[in-house]
Amino acid sequence: MEMETVETPVAIVDLPTVRRNARRVADYALQHGIGWRPHVKTHKSLGIARIQLESGARGLTVATPREAEVMSAICDDLLLAHPPVGTARIQRVLALPASVDLTVALDDGGALDTFAAAAEAADRRVGVLLEVDMGMRRVGVDDLDVLVELAGRCASLSHLDYRGILFYPGHIRDPGPAGEADFQELRRRLARTLEVLHGAGLPPRVVSGGSTPLLYRSHELEGLTEMRPGTIIYNDREALAAGVARPEDLAYTILATVVSAPSPGRVVVDAGSKALSREEFRGPGGGYGALVSPSGVLVGRLSEEHGILDLAGLDWAPEVGDRIRIIPNHVCVSVNLQDHIVVLDGDRVERWPVEGRGRLPWTPGEGDL
Repeated sequence: MEMETVETPVAIVDLPTVRRNARRVADYALQHGIGWRPHVKTHKSLGIARIQLESGARGLTVATPREAEVMSAICDDLLLAHPPVGTARIQRVLALPASVDLTVALDDGGALDTFAAAAEAADRRVGVLLEVDMGMRRVGVDDLDVLVELAGRCASLSHLDYRGILFYPGHIRDPGPAGEADFQELRRRLARTLEVLHGAGLPPRVVSGGSTPLLYRSHELEGLTEMRPGTIIYNDREALAAGVARPEDLAYTILATVVSAPSPGRVVVDAGSKALSREEFRGPGGGYGALVSPSGVLVGRLSEEHGILDLAGLDWAPEVGDRIRIIPNHVCVSVNLQDHIVVLDGDRVERWPVEGRGRLPWTPGEGDL
């Protein structure tokens, strides 16, 4: 491919930066003796997952049955970090290749019993991590007595292997004093959770947690055995704001074309909510994306196929037909909107499928371009 012929809007991925990002996380994990199990929900790509595995990832984390089906083609150690509830979902998960060591996350007694019965019927042994709420108030057990009861039940069920606990501290994003207070509370909660499980004779072999904003503080979480960052492989405006990424760590941008400049200070590009998502930035400046160059220019408004740049007070005046790069606020949501990514590797330009996107069952070769 030639970049000049690439139709916009389109996701651009710089492979050398992806490799550096993967190597940096792998080195950190090795230095601190923590397993690295990246979450593929960010990229949903076999090609990117291969880079992570080749860099030292111990396995992969997935969120959907389709992601599990896709990643089972290259990885035999998968964690489904979203509760497998419902007959269709359970059947798809249990139909993964027998060579895959599968672990699932659950937080409910009824769901545990249902999954155990299905695993027995399929004659398949499956690992279980019990999800614990560490302050995000999304999923996860928040009563330690209930957690002990679930752990005991899980350990007694045939075809299930109680492996430990899982948590996601996605509520901690502020690098300032408020975020520090939340982080110290997370440390306290985790220590108490492990103390209770050990006291009940149900010590977890696996303590799976972490997030991109807290990635490089994972070693401060005593007892953590593996971390599951997703965004860090590509990075975005949120990663920059959290201080875990630098501008040179941005591997993913949206290439867009200026399609209209109807009046001074108003410029419109062809990347709208269907390329960037309508997730507004929670940090300073707001907006729905930021330009790589010139820095400081924001996508101030969106409609489905239009992004309106905020040029107030700037001398820069792009012309119709100019191309620009946009840093999305939340890269995971933007990736989910893409049919494919355009991959840059030195002078090589290729189009790669996003195999894990969507919900329907996947078969090898589907989506090849």
